[in-house]
Amino acid sequence: MVTDSSLARVVVAAPASGQGKTTVVTGLLGALRRRGTGVAPFKVGPDYIDPGYHRLAADRPARNLDPVLVGEERIAPLFRHGAAGAELSVVEGVMGLFDGRIGPGEGIAAGSTAHVAQLLDAPVVLVVDARGQSHSLAALLHGFRSYRPEVRIGGVILNRVGSQRHEQVLRDAADNAGLPVLGAIPRADDLAVPSCHLGLVTAAEHGGAAVRAVEAMTEVVARSVDLDAVCALAGSAPGLPGAAWNPRDEVQPQAGAVVAVAGGRAFTFGYAEHVELLEAAGAEVAVLDPLHDERLPERAAGLVLPGGFPEQHVAELSANTLLRKEIAAFAATGAPIHAECGGLLYLAEELDGHPLCGVLDARARMSPRLTLGYRDAVAAADSVLFGEGARVSGHEFHRTVLEPGSGSKPAWLWRATGAQREGFVDGGVHASYLHTHPAGQPEAVQRFVARCAR
Repeated sequence: MVTDSSLARVVVAAPASGQGKTTVVTGLLGALRRRGTGVAPFKVGPDYIDPGYHRLAADRPARNLDPVLVGEERIAPLFRHGAAGAELSVVEGVMGLFDGRIGPGEGIAAGSTAHVAQLLDAPVVLVVDARGQSHSLAALLHGFRSYRPEVRIGGVILNRVGSQRHEQVLRDAADNAGLPVLGAIPRADDLAVPSCHLGLVTAAEHGGAAVRAVEAMTEVVARSVDLDAVCALAGSAPGLPGAAWNPRDEVQPQAGAVVAVAGGRAFTFGYAEHVELLEAAGAEVAVLDPLHDERLPERAAGLVLPGGFPEQHVAELSANTLLRKEIAAFAATGAPIHAECGGLLYLAEELDGHPLCGVLDARARMSPRLTLGYRDAVAAADSVLFGEGARVSGHEFHRTVLEPGSGSKPAWLWRATGAQREGFVDGGVHASYLHTHPAGQPEAVQRFVARCAR
């Protein structure tokens, strides 16, 4: 058993969504990096958006930690893998500290921030939006400390503080609850990151404005948070047993093949471990930007179309007729194509009247309803990714509707109902709304690359 006492780490949580976790974490990462500390960023859950801002601030890939998608036994190894070479790691939580997958039982909710903090044996900093409260903060903090004492809350950062007097009252309340205040951030309108139809605009899409937002977060946290106190709390985390996750231990290398992976502003929803597993399995990964590239990469034997916001760029994607036609011809040869969510839309006939690749006999449209949540799924047919009957945990996150929602060979049946058909398996195509984490199903990457190599 390997332990490493140098893995300083802290989890940043909140009582609920909207308290300012992303602002605090992004600012912490930027402020610590500015003063010369090597920081590694992480995000609890399947979120693809916040990690983009983390990456800008830390100048280092941000990684997701989701026990529902990868299994709780992989959380510490994946953390060690992502933290390699850093002096300190900052993990942003999801929703409220104890909010996770809804289900029976009285334990800590699966996939919650508290669950991940336990798996990492990491102290927690609670970010609290202080607007509209003063002495009541003591009751709130006391409740969070006592609800699950095994989750160690080591301090609080006050956000959106109205005045010096307001700050002093809040500090007194925190002192009454027995928690140190690690920082007090004043109200500031310029810290907001612009929104889109699914929440925050991804950093890749928002370009220079995202950089400016990160700089503003860094500046205010550097002024308002006791960085030394945060580092001391992170350093109090005990040694973490076990070895780092290694993609070469998960898959077997085989004959090489070029695998094109879509990227650019329209396809930003991917996990760093996916590319690492593809390469460990012998693939040569070539990045493709469907907004600009008119041809598939030379010698491409397979294509990965991850999620993203293609609906925000549908006119540009549709205008790239040469690539759309080439992808359709590529699919017709039976070449392996793995498409998730945004990638699924791109393979459809059209989205809101804009012609797309036409690989799937289905049409997509925007919807006022957000579809969101974890899914337990069973592979409904053999495909380039899974054998029939394979079981996975995945996540849906979209505001579009595809009609029909499945083909004659669906990709999945939801385990919750046992009957809901979703997605498409057709030749070498596996296309679905379901996001999966490749570290949770490395055998699917192995199978995909083997098919590409053939």
